[in-house]
Amino acid sequence: MNKRSGSESKKRILSAAVKVFSQYGYRGASMRLIAKTAAVSVGAVYLYFRNKEELYYTLIKNKLDDLDARTGEILRDMEDPEETMKNFIAMRLEHARRHREHILIQVKENGFTFGIKMKKDFFRHQREVVEKIIRKGIASGKFRKCDAEEVSKIIICTLRGFILSVVVEPDALFSPEECGSLILKGLLK
Repeated sequence: MNKRSGSESKKRILSAAVKVFSQYGYRGASMRLIAKTAAVSVGAVYLYFRNKEELYYTLIKNKLDDLDARTGEILRDMEDPEETMKNFIAMRLEHARRHREHILIQVKENGFTFGIKMKKDFFRHQREVVEKIIRKGIASGKFRKCDAEEVSKIIICTLRGFILSVVVEPDALFSPEECGSLILKGLLK
């Protein structure tokens, strides 16, 4: 197998795994079903992943790494803290809408506890990012004085609530613009 077809096979396997895990949950998914969905042999799945747990972990890690990279892009050009906060909130909410299946995977069965250290590290880093934006906004005089650490927790928990709503109650979703506006109104002087 050449490198290109190997890379394409792995992508197909990961894509199939998202579908299978989101439909059947961790317990209901099997490497055989994932292979069938990806239109590859079971051996091909095991060529890339030792077991179902590793495949599941890889899905979560890839998505969190992608989200972390997108967050880094927003921060790279951080000059205006108000604009940066708007962009951060919009990016997180749009990401949740576009990747509903990935959220569903994490919510079903093992989802909350599986990879918990990785998730805790990710969310701690996201809080630190928001706190950094808030501190910059306070220092620039654009944001009112507040406890940046506590406010960052509130913002991240608000966004996490939206993200869970994507799966649980999609009809109740609010717009990223209104969410950003509401949060910023609380921060702006």
